[in-house]
Amino acid sequence: MDRRFAIFDMDGTLVDSMRFWNRSSQEYLAGLGLPVPSDEFLSQTAHMTMPESAAFLVRELDLSHTAEEVAQAINALMEGHYRTDVPLKEGALTCLDKLREAGIPMCVASSTAPALIDACLRRLGVRDHFQFLLSSEEVGAGKDRPDVYLEAARRLGGQPQDTIVFEDAPFAVRTAKGAGFPVAAVYDPSAAEDQEELRALADWYLLRLDDEGFLARF
Repeated sequence: MDRRFAIFDMDGTLVDSMRFWNRSSQEYLAGLGLPVPSDEFLSQTAHMTMPESAAFLVRELDLSHTAEEVAQAINALMEGHYRTDVPLKEGALTCLDKLREAGIPMCVASSTAPALIDACLRRLGVRDHFQFLLSSEEVGAGKDRPDVYLEAARRLGGQPQDTIVFEDAPFAVRTAKGAGFPVAAVYDPSAAEDQEELRALADWYLLRLDDEGFLARF
């Protein structure tokens, strides 16, 4: 495959956390005793960083809390899940081990805060597979822009064309592809209805990260 570097998304790609994130805003709002918005309403935050998502909730729901307070509260809820019950995706450990054995430098580029990524990956025993962890918050743009992928590739020492991106969300796959990265789309139940689009967009489509045919080509 002749790829020298790898960038992994976190949620829905490395770890089975999207079901927790999909409930996090509802969990937060329910804790305030407020009505829970529809899934359609909350789907508008899918491409946003946490500060952007929190600001959206404050603005659209006329919350009395600041965006910073909302972000801190939701991150605190998710931190509990990351520290206790968010599992690795099936096949993730095998994939990471294979890439490390092949000498592929790897990092995580996520919309999640670095402290939460670190806590989860340490608990799961895979933190040391990665050179560094990078959040969209650190580069000031969500994954509807390529900034986080470009910065991750720069830190790894690579160029887009020799750095494979592992992602599960169509909009993120589209962004990475548009910036010149080869992309492996990873199946996640949260994006089940988008699978045909993912197959069309990505260079490789993986039902599991430990797909033997895919890994054999590294």
